[in-house]
Amino acid sequence: MKTRFAQIRTAIPGPRSQALRAEEAEFLAPGTQGVSQLAGIAVDHGEGALVTDVDGNTFVDFVAGICVASLGHGHPALARALGEQASRIAAGSFTSAPRTELLKRIGMLAAKIVPGSKLKRTQLYSGGAEAVESALRLARAYTKKYEVVAFWGGFHGKTNGVLGLMGSDFKHGLGPLPTGNHLAPYPDCYRCPLKSSHPDCGLACVDFLRQLIKLNTAGSLAAIIVEPIQGTAGNVVPPPDWLPAVKSVAKEFDALLVLDEMITGFGRTGRMFGAEHFGVEADIMTFGKGVASGYPLTGLISSDEIMDPQRCDPWGRPSFSSSSYGGGPLGAAAGNAVTKVLVDERIPERVADVGGALLAELSKLERFPFVGEVRGKGLMLAIELVKDKQTREPLDKKTCEWIFRECLRRGLLSMAYAPRVRINPPLVIGRDEALEGAAVLDEVFAELAARWTQK
Repeated sequence: MKTRFAQIRTAIPGPRSQALRAEEAEFLAPGTQGVSQLAGIAVDHGEGALVTDVDGNTFVDFVAGICVASLGHGHPALARALGEQASRIAAGSFTSAPRTELLKRIGMLAAKIVPGSKLKRTQLYSGGAEAVESALRLARAYTKKYEVVAFWGGFHGKTNGVLGLMGSDFKHGLGPLPTGNHLAPYPDCYRCPLKSSHPDCGLACVDFLRQLIKLNTAGSLAAIIVEPIQGTAGNVVPPPDWLPAVKSVAKEFDALLVLDEMITGFGRTGRMFGAEHFGVEADIMTFGKGVASGYPLTGLISSDEIMDPQRCDPWGRPSFSSSSYGGGPLGAAAGNAVTKVLVDERIPERVADVGGALLAELSKLERFPFVGEVRGKGLMLAIELVKDKQTREPLDKKTCEWIFRECLRRGLLSMAYAPRVRINPPLVIGRDEALEGAAVLDEVFAELAARWTQK
């Protein structure tokens, strides 16, 4: 009999989860992640790509803390590194052996993105928006210009310095927003913002970007910032020729290209960095999420030229680009342990293999009338849920939340509560675990399809 990884022993959420959640609710501020609010479970422990709640229910994890748990849950290398370092020294900005090793490894990996890559020098932080804001300060300091272009659908953090670069309505009600920020269309080809299709469009969105810079800016463009593959927007993969074209536009306007690899970095797409799929080197690259598999560590990396203290003044002055937590011994130990496993165990190759098998299985879901597209790279996959395949109108929220609850009831933690279902399991998920998750989605979709035909 085939092993079943998910084990459901109670109603979901179970009684212990409900009790603990009720106890916490009196003191917890609003605004926590939607997936935790909808699930209603209280977690106890995890192992690899499995999560067990306080009621003893075990779920296959297709969320990974929103792409964070690259090595899954309870990985011994991370636990050992944190425990050993915490017993020695945990804080401070002084050089440490783990940080030295981590910085060398990151530089080595970045050097392989394209032949002759110049990315070398890293600064570490504790949050994604913090790293992105620093990257933009670096770009402004180096170019002596101040404007930035980002893209529709983009997400670079929730702090005020990057909120204006968010390409969605998330920022509504949170103004006023900083000036000097501009947004251009991202090539979301399933829902082309310019109502065209690739490759017949001739990359019309790049022409739009060029005209936007010429006509909407004040002629002081410091940087173009972009995710190689958009995560929060729905794991949207651009055409292969688009990112190189954006790099050319940045050069045309003497601006820097900032690649936000917060999600795509460190193996998520089946390559160590998302940019490797497109053969493009950033001038500045940000990273985070999976680099320390749950410990809050992020960073940016750039070249000797851009980080020359004289050329990037004042960013390069002592304390001008530092962070109290970034690069401390504890975070460095976590990142060092995780990246060592990613390299030594060739995790990106494993991701490409398991992700390819999972994508092939998920693609079979396109037979359902409400599945418009299945796409992705590595273990950064997505399912488009639609009301109609011709109009591509997104499926309604109520139905999506029903799908989420039915998956949860069957032992799958997912992000199926939105019409763009993002599938981001831990990078260490096994093929059988991944296919079990796909089978749960198939079962739930089949039940929805039966209801669909009765409409």
